[in-house]
Amino acid sequence: MSAPPPYQNQPQQQYGYQQQPQAPYGQPQQPYGQPQPPRRPQPQRSPLRGLITAVILLALFGGVGYYVYDYNTNPNGGKAKEEADRKAYDRKHTPQVGDCVKITGPKDDSQMTVVACDSSDAQYKTGETHVDGKACGPEYTTVIHQRRRLGLGTTWCFTKV
Repeated sequence: MSAPPPYQNQPQQQYGYQQQPQAPYGQPQQPYGQPQPPRRPQPQRSPLRGLITAVILLALFGGVGYYVYDYNTNPNGGKAKEEADRKAYDRKHTPQVGDCVKITGPKDDSQMTVVACDSSDAQYKTGETHVDGKACGPEYTTVIHQRRRLGLGTTWCFTKV
C-alpha cells in the first residue's frame, strides 16, 4: 500500500499569497473576513476654498458668455460687422431696377458699381433683373449675366444713361 503523494489534501498557495485558514464545517465563521485597520480621519476642507472655486467658475462662464454676446452683436467687429460688410457690398455691387451703374472690367467678368444717376460716372440704368435665366428684351443695350455657385444666376438688363 502506498501513501498518497504529499501535495494532496493540503492547502495550496496561489501566487505567493497565503490562504485564510478555514474554520471547520459547522463552526461559526467570521462574517466579513479579517477586520480592517481604522481609517484616518479626512482633513477638514475650508469653506473659503469652495467659495474661491465658485467665484473662479462664475468668472470663467461669465467671460465666455460676454465674448459670445459681444461677437454676435458688436457692430464694430465679429458677426455683425461681417453681415454689415456683406450688405454694404451687395448694395454697392448688386443694382436694383432703376439704379444707375458704372461697369468696369472685361465682358466676361464685368464689375457693376451702383452710382448716383446725376454723377458723371453713371453709364447705364438698370431696367430689369431676372433670376430665372430669362433673356432681356431688344430695348436693352447691355446685358450682364452672373452665375452663382448653385442655380441659374442673375441677368441684368441695362439702357444707356
